[in-house]
Amino acid sequence: MSRLPARSGRFSRLHHRYGPTALVTGASEGIGRAFAVRLAEADFNLILVARREPVLDGLARDLRSRHGIDAQVLAADLSDAGQVCRIIEATAGSDVGLLVAAAGFGTSGPFIEGDLDAELGMIDVNCRALAQMTHALARRFAERGRGGIILMSSLVAFQGVPRAANYAATKAYVQNLAEGLHAELRPRGVDVLASAPGPVVSGFGRRAAMRFATGQTPDEVAMGTLHALGRRTTVRPGFLAKALETALKPLPRPGRVMMMARVMAGMTAR
Repeated sequence: MSRLPARSGRFSRLHHRYGPTALVTGASEGIGRAFAVRLAEADFNLILVARREPVLDGLARDLRSRHGIDAQVLAADLSDAGQVCRIIEATAGSDVGLLVAAAGFGTSGPFIEGDLDAELGMIDVNCRALAQMTHALARRFAERGRGGIILMSSLVAFQGVPRAANYAATKAYVQNLAEGLHAELRPRGVDVLASAPGPVVSGFGRRAAMRFATGQTPDEVAMGTLHALGRRTTVRPGFLAKALETALKPLPRPGRVMMMARVMAGMTAR
């Protein structure tokens, strides 16, 4: 495919630093899709991963047409460790320099009243698959001497959250993994960033059975995160995430848990 001239846009520094290819999980909608669009604008070739192959195919065609980049589709269910292995093997020959691990989902309601299979599946996607992908790509980046990794944390990662206890626990894992890897990998030329947004208006809320009175857009999260990559350990992208963190930060940890209990009660009221 003929390529359009390299862009000098907002995130051209990322292409220079990590390019030429980015792997984006959860790319079919929401935050993952927003990352894919913004990275295509920055001239990254893309490997798009999600479950819904027809949706990914449509996105890939659109990004190829608009930006002259190469976009590859790898449909997979990341709750299946074997399918994650297949993604890792399929990308072994690609010069991937940036991993955006945006795949994930949440549940809500009292933990003991939830479906255990759904809760364990969430751990598989949000934690195990993320660790599996990050381990493989981080090794490649370290050998390459450069690379970037974005792991999607959340505002709920910093305290326990009643009525979303298991989801918050998965995001605490992601947050701590990102912080540790940031220190481990930076001397080897690899930047790791935890992105911790607040409520986001996307398909996430529908799947988690949460109602948001207000929320950030996926593009706001993607833009703020890409701006911070290589500059921060953790970013709270957008005004809403920063405002909520400011409100919670002065409280002791038990106070933050109580505050989040009130927030979740409103979001999950049936």
